[in-house]
Amino acid sequence: RYDAAPVFPTDSVRTLTEAGLHRVFAPVASGGETFADGRVEALALLDVLRVVGRADLSLGRLYEGHVNALKLFDWYGVADQHAWLATVLDRGGMFGVWATEPPPGVRLQRTENGLQLDGAKSFATGAGGLAYALITAQPEDGPRRLVVVPADRADRADLSGWRVRGMRATGSGRYDVTGLAVPPRDLLGAPGDYDRDPRFTAGAWRFCAVQLGGVEGLLMEMRTALSDAARADPVQRARFAEAVVATRTAGLWVREAALRAAVDDPDAPDFARLTRGVVERAALDVMEQAARAVGTRSAFDGQRIDKI
Repeated sequence: RYDAAPVFPTDSVRTLTEAGLHRVFAPVASGGETFADGRVEALALLDVLRVVGRADLSLGRLYEGHVNALKLFDWYGVADQHAWLATVLDRGGMFGVWATEPPPGVRLQRTENGLQLDGAKSFATGAGGLAYALITAQPEDGPRRLVVVPADRADRADLSGWRVRGMRATGSGRYDVTGLAVPPRDLLGAPGDYDRDPRFTAGAWRFCAVQLGGVEGLLMEMRTALSDAARADPVQRARFAEAVVATRTAGLWVREAALRAAVDDPDAPDFARLTRGVVERAALDVMEQAARAVGTRSAFDGQRIDKI
């Protein structure tokens, strides 16, 4: 009932960290697991993202952002940043990645005391609840770049506008970074690294995997909710079959998108774009079939079908 409160899902995040899932996909230098190759890692991550998304989509959104940050540290971080990341993970710290912003955006300015940020981020998932976030900031010259900022400052977070159904626990509000100093260690990678393809666009497979988990969870709830009479009804059985096909189809697309991204396939960005549409279509189809099969019970507040 995190969404009903709404509050940051502290207990659920603690479950992830106690299981070590906040560290598995970190750089090896930060204590992450060593995988045989990128494809093996991608399939392992696919399963974890699906399971977390199946359990709770808000938690899945938070976890996917954390994994995204870990990948950016792996690709663009240097030795002292990997060492610092290890200390944060030792404390169970979680990260976010915030790129969306209201005009005029976040600027990285030079002052007599060094670099400093000005502006705010919107749709900042985990604002005030996560330990740190990687944000995009526009320097005075050149393309935007990544900056590490503290994300746990409640006085900088404004969640008043985040009043959505089902995903309120992500706390995807506004976060003001004005006045935050940026020491050299908090600059991750070079200008333009965040937007480099195929990694930037192809990485969409990860949130598709979380959404796939939500679709799978809905399918399971739909199956559980069907009465014996409904299970014997050919129309209801056909609805369930269509939902299974939609879910399985989405799963095949997400798996292929993950494998293409793992090897930096030049077609991976376009395949990821297609996969986003396939997963959305599957979600809409399963939502409709679940609502028709289960009826009014699917719309009751507090029911998992309604939440998903």
